[in-house]
Amino acid sequence: MNILRIVLISIFSTFLMVSCNNNSSKESSDTEITIEDITKLESELFSANMTTPDVEKALDLADMYVSYADLHIDDSLGPIYLFKAADIQMNIGNPKTTIALFNNIINMYPDYENIHTAMFLKGFVYEDQLNDYTNARKCYEEFLEKFPESDFADDAVVSLNNLGKSPEELIKEFEMKNNNNK
Repeated sequence: MNILRIVLISIFSTFLMVSCNNNSSKESSDTEITIEDITKLESELFSANMTTPDVEKALDLADMYVSYADLHIDDSLGPIYLFKAADIQMNIGNPKTTIALFNNIINMYPDYENIHTAMFLKGFVYEDQLNDYTNARKCYEEFLEKFPESDFADDAVVSLNNLGKSPEELIKEFEMKNNNNK
């Protein structure tokens, strides 16, 4: 699997979702977290002037996303905000939190338009960050069963075929395959 592709897709999806942020406010008076609060922190965090990521602000933003989603379960922003929180946690290197957030999306929002991406990335986190190949295999197989036509299907197949292999093993296999094709 092309790790760079996953990282780029993850970063792109974050910026895409930030730029497409739905500003229609469904906030209620009983919540301290508003869409405006989230939008303000997003602007600070993803500012063109930002030269290095501010991990503390990123974690604050992830917490705000989760809080908003928890308080507004029926809001269409719920799964979007949970996905953004998972993306932040994944890129900061908090795999268990990331998986918990993906599980929330999968269980609470089965019709979410990016559910296939959440399912694939859950397998990726198990594989890449936790080296838990048993759970990665389960995730990839479930993903392929439910979304065989997804853009990530080929990546899931490659991942399944290479689970647990070291870079040296992959290079050796590639070289052997290359030599056999000559």
